Amino acid sequence: MHHRDYSIRTATREDLDGARAVMLDTVYHEFGTGYVPRWHGDIIDPAGAYLEPARHTLLVAVDGGGDVVATGALDSRGPAHPPNPRHVAERYPSGATAQLRRVYVRPEHRRRGLARRLVEELLAFAAADGGYRAVYLHTDPAVTGAEPFWRSLAKVVHDEREDAGGGQGIVHFDVPMG
Repeated sequence: MHHRDYSIRTATREDLDGARAVMLDTVYHEFGTGYVPRWHGDIIDPAGAYLEPARHTLLVAVDGGGDVVATGALDSRGPAHPPNPRHVAERYPSGATAQLRRVYVRPEHRRRGLARRLVEELLAFAAADGGYRAVYLHTDPAVTGAEPFWRSLAKVVHDEREDAGGGQGIVHFDVPMG
């Protein structure tokens, strides 16, 4: 699908280096965590995480020069407890839940509708699968623009900042499938 000067498509093996670079730059520069193996294994092996499993996908937004400038992924793994609250993990079981992941846009390409278009395509993928009952995601509200963006598309089901001790500070969302 073409949108202005960008093309959004299912990632191919040729896109993986560019997609990995967008993801790693995001975790290093936006999140400030850097690569954490227990959280980011899918970034190192996006083919194994998103291209090979039939019910998973990785989308990329490519600019006019052919560079990957944004990513969006979906898999069938629900949120784990721990570290997520038990009631969130129980509400979104693996297999029946499409989890949106790695919706990242390079800073210089933001405010052009890329994240919204990626999410629309991911939701269409989930609906076409036929086996997903819910779509879930979580975000770190400390990342500039992330929380307002997700609030515009989804419903908060749990905000850990309201927990005693603040939990991980993560906001959990239910996304309407369509």
